[in-house]
Amino acid sequence: MAHNTNITLAWQHLPNSLKNWQLSILPGLTLTGLIIIVRLLGVFQAIEWRTLDLFLRLRSAETTDTRVLVVAIDETDIQNLGTYPLPGQTLATLLRQLDQYQPRAVGIDIFRDLPEKSGNQDFVEALADLPYVFGIEFLGQTGESIGPPPTLPYERVGFSDYPLDDDGAVRRSLLGRPKDSGVYQFSLAMRLTSEYLRHEGIPLENGLKNPDAMRFGAVEIEPFYPNTGGYVRADANAQQTLINFRSGPEPFRMVPLRDVLADNVSPSWIKDSVILIGIISPGHKDNVTSAALVGKNPGAVSGVEIHAHVVSQILSAVLDNRPLLRSLPDIGEYLWILWWGTAGIVLVGVVPTPSRHLILVLMTGVGLVFTSYVALSVGWWLPLKPPLIAFLLNGLVLPGILLYDQMLRSRIEAGQRVIRHTYNAVHNGPLQTLALILKDVDDPDKTIDRPQLSAKLDQLNQEIRAVYNTLEEELKPQNNQLHLQSQGPTLDLDMVLHELLYEVFEQTIQRDFPHFKSIKFNVVQFESMEDSRLGREEKRYLCRFLEEALCNVGRYAQGATKLTVNCLATENENLILVQDNGKTVLKDDSKYINRLEGGRGTWQAQQLAHHLKGQFKRFSVSPHGTCCELRWPISKPR
Repeated sequence: MAHNTNITLAWQHLPNSLKNWQLSILPGLTLTGLIIIVRLLGVFQAIEWRTLDLFLRLRSAETTDTRVLVVAIDETDIQNLGTYPLPGQTLATLLRQLDQYQPRAVGIDIFRDLPEKSGNQDFVEALADLPYVFGIEFLGQTGESIGPPPTLPYERVGFSDYPLDDDGAVRRSLLGRPKDSGVYQFSLAMRLTSEYLRHEGIPLENGLKNPDAMRFGAVEIEPFYPNTGGYVRADANAQQTLINFRSGPEPFRMVPLRDVLADNVSPSWIKDSVILIGIISPGHKDNVTSAALVGKNPGAVSGVEIHAHVVSQILSAVLDNRPLLRSLPDIGEYLWILWWGTAGIVLVGVVPTPSRHLILVLMTGVGLVFTSYVALSVGWWLPLKPPLIAFLLNGLVLPGILLYDQMLRSRIEAGQRVIRHTYNAVHNGPLQTLALILKDVDDPDKTIDRPQLSAKLDQLNQEIRAVYNTLEEELKPQNNQLHLQSQGPTLDLDMVLHELLYEVFEQTIQRDFPHFKSIKFNVVQFESMEDSRLGREEKRYLCRFLEEALCNVGRYAQGATKLTVNCLATENENLILVQDNGKTVLKDDSKYINRLEGGRGTWQAQQLAHHLKGQFKRFSVSPHGTCCELRWPISKPR
């Protein structure tokens, strides 16, 4: 219980520490800056990809896009045909079958660069008769290309390439790129989309906001850049865009080849649709990885399905206002990370207890995740892991470090506080009595009065024994009591300052110091002082300061007849002044303190003045005497 209390008390001091640039803002911004640098190095790229996949997969299911139909050639179809690749005769029959129901565009995602003996002429004639049928080619890198069907004109050919990320997954679509010959070529998905939208009176044009972008009507397809979203220095050559995969178990219609050939497909599924013909058999090399899709075989998806998603994405954006994926500009993303890193720092000063702070940080972190998820659902890919890590580091780790530092400082301060209280209790009590005894014993001209010496030793014994009780009371948390003498009355530190100091004066002046006896005139002035900014500990040390200044007069001011004590506030500062007209004691013996050079008490007075942003002075006055004063401004500098 005590340990938890110490943590809570240390935590409550953290907001004050956080106002110190070196203790909070600078480390927090440094951590955030390091996270930004790590992101620039690409360390977070893979995890950002996986987060994108996860959020896309977790979206609620969308309705099936009935404009897209995939004719899937699976393993059963291949076994039924008894041969592979598909014969030209089979493809020709398929195209003629589809043509009966008037599709808008048909894309054959099967390479037909080499003519076959069986039925190839039928296939060539079908291509010639059906102008809305498109074939594919593979551009690849230099020397890796696969050509289109030989008889198919350039305008009816689209490439099937799509860029793969370093983890082998497909998240981007390649829309267009120049061929080695210098001719600009479009992807199969763009060819099919353009053909479909041509019937809607929406041509493919250059963008208005970005002339390099592709545009259908008012919709500009968001270009992909090297640092789009979670990517870092990615290959953004040619015209690319992020794929906003259609969510749900049935994003578009899919039927097997055998059903189409058997005329078992509803004509309404085909009429005015985009038809994609491709192989989905796992045994053939047309499968890619995409963790953004939900399916029977998570992560594996056929190439024809990727093309179908791209077609559906663009058609839905143009005709249904479905959002395309986009991201903030680079500066916006890093400001987003910086904002969340700063939020983690700010939260430390908001909540008074560590348990509530932990709950608030966790809830805010969940809010960041939810915000990123909602943003993605409306088309914005925001960085998640870098800002989340920056927020948690600054919201949890940094406060932990500062809390440990604060507790360590508190322990050191507590130890120093014990030392100061012990010193004050001993110095202004037993040591004063001991000094008087030693002075009497060392004086060769003075006869030792044994009963008087015994009484003083007994007093010293009582004062030493009372030190423990005094410390026990003064070191209690929130203690408001001050004990000047073991047998004296207790002072209330919650009193107004000038009345409290007057009580100190009254108690101290009654003590049995030799040079108090010669004083005939006390000139005292205790007036209202500005103490609204002073805590109990500061009042305690001010009382001890006045007590020691008066004790020094009683011990060292030989022949003093006048004592002046002023405790008041001037226009701009508070003042505590103690002045006598006695002669200064200058002894070579180390048992005595040079009043002008001072000792430990002088050092403490200087520390008190420094803490109060004020000034401590001790100086001689003419013709003889010593003045001790402490001044500090009424309002502490901010």
